Formats: sequence, C-alpha cells, structure tokens
Amino acid sequence: MSNIVEINGLHKQYSKKKVVFHNLNLNLESGKIIGLLGPNGSGKTTLIKLLAGLLKEEKGSVTIGGHQVGHESKAIVSYLPERTYLNENLKVKQVINIFKDFYADFDEARAYHMMDLLKIDTNMIIKKLSKGNKEKVQLIMVMSRRAKLYLLDEPIAGVDPAARDYIIETILSNFDSEASILISTHLISDIENILDDVIFIKDGNIVCHQDADSLRQEKGQSIDEIFREVFRC
Repeated sequence: MSNIVEINGLHKQYSKKKVVFHNLNLNLESGKIIGLLGPNGSGKTTLIKLLAGLLKEEKGSVTIGGHQVGHESKAIVSYLPERTYLNENLKVKQVINIFKDFYADFDEARAYHMMDLLKIDTNMIIKKLSKGNKEKVQLIMVMSRRAKLYLLDEPIAGVDPAARDYIIETILSNFDSEASILISTHLISDIENILDDVIFIKDGNIVCHQDADSLRQEKGQSIDEIFREVFRC
C-alpha cells in the first residue's frame, strides 16, 4: 500500500525555547483512518497545520500524494480546524455555494444529503445555530470534498454525546476507501472502534505508531486504556 504522507527529518520550532519537532519521521498509508493521540501540547495540532500548509517546517521534507506541501497538496487535502471559522452571517446554503465555487472536488449533492441526515436547515443563518450544529456544518463541508487526505482536529469535541454516533457515521460513510483520515481527538473511546492505525505522540516524538487491532491484542486492553497508561502523569 502506498503512502499518502511522507515526513522525513522534520524540524519545527516556534522560538529558541519552544521546539515542537526535531528530526520527526512519519509515513501515513493511503486508505486508513488514523488516530493522532496525545496530551495537550504534544504537537498534534502543529502536525495537522503543517500538513494543511498553514505552517512551514524549518528543516526536513513533508510530501502529500508525492507533492511538497503547497498548491498541489492543498488541492487533495480537506482540513477541519479545531475552531469554527465559518462566516456566521451567511446562511448554510450560502456556505455550500462558496465551497462549491472554491473547491473543484466539492460534492454539493453529498453536502445537502448530510445536512438532511443531521436535520440541519440550510436556510438557517450560521450564527443562529447551536454550537454543536455549527461544528456539524463545518464537518459536513470538509467531508463533502472528494479529497485524498482529511485532517480532522477534534471533530467531535463540541458535540453532545447523542450526536457523536451520527458524526462518526458521517465521517465513515462519506469518504473514498482509498483516501485517508487523520483524526486528532481527546475522546478516544468514542472513535477507537473506527481506527485502523493509532499514533501516540508525546513532546513532539512518536512513541507508538501501530495497527489498532494488533495493539489491542498485544496489550489486551482498549486503545483508550493503553493511552491512559502511556500518558499517566
């Protein structure tokens, strides 16, 4: 199986005292749902922003689909940030139109179908939606692209528990089997059953990158339980 992401010798720092990654090496396979798991400040969001092209490495190389991070890679990457960024004065259907105009791979019919499944009125103005519904709209926008790599930073953090199953089903049922999803989350128990691979990251270092099922069998524990052991204070 080919790699969608290849990272070699990555160095990233924000200041002389704050080095996030030093000589990081990481490959992500195509066709996988991958959990990026670690405590706050471990480098999860920085890694996702590097892959999304929002940050630039100081040293090393990052390629996505064989392309250096830039215009060509952004065309095949769909990114969900941790915070909502949608223009709150627009109607949901206006946001759909903007995405349709901006992204060549945006599937308008898929977006409306998912809005209907999650009972979101596309005539509603964004600012009148609940926090959870705003996050659902943003996730639907991201998952309605026919991307090769989806980067989801805390996709279910602000959603009530009853809606999480719907969100996870939305993620699972609306991406190409050859695409990959990288999910950063604290809510491991809610998503661990959909993960193919897990990455544990601590202080900018990969402490575990393994097939989820084999890791569970090896340890005789759930991913959530293993995580709590590895990162116990």
